[in-house]
Amino acid sequence: MSLHGIAPARLFTAIALVLGLTFTMFSFTTVGPTTSGASALVTAAKGNLAADWARSRKGSPYAYGATGPHRFDCSGLTRWAYARIGKSLPHSSSAQVSDVDRIKRSNARRGDLVFFYAYGGVYHVAIYAGHVYIWHAPHSGTRVRRDHIWTRSVFFGRVK
Repeated sequence: MSLHGIAPARLFTAIALVLGLTFTMFSFTTVGPTTSGASALVTAAKGNLAADWARSRKGSPYAYGATGPHRFDCSGLTRWAYARIGKSLPHSSSAQVSDVDRIKRSNARRGDLVFFYAYGGVYHVAIYAGHVYIWHAPHSGTRVRRDHIWTRSVFFGRVK
């Protein structure tokens, strides 16, 4: 039997690759973040997974300095979502800038990071949800939610 015409073995392999698993026969290991100086950018499939992980936290309350899994600040949410796909990010929006390659807005895809800036500094980070929307933990008194990007003072980055 197959799912949507995909042979079970191929489906299993595809799911394992998307989840960042390597395997030999029935032994699984999680692939951790790359430690070499030059690492590959996050693939579209992994970016989608990061966005899905952020979406899964919808409704979680904002808490300054929180990194999940039940409370988040903005960089805590991006850090937590990317950790689920094997990528390690620092815990501050301005520090996360160094872990991305900047990309044009027109090249942005789900899962890329969106950095908000003012007066020469980054003050907020979110995960791109597509179609000019983001997943983020906005500020005290709010919850993780999907919002329309409200300003042009943003730039996009793809996690290395």
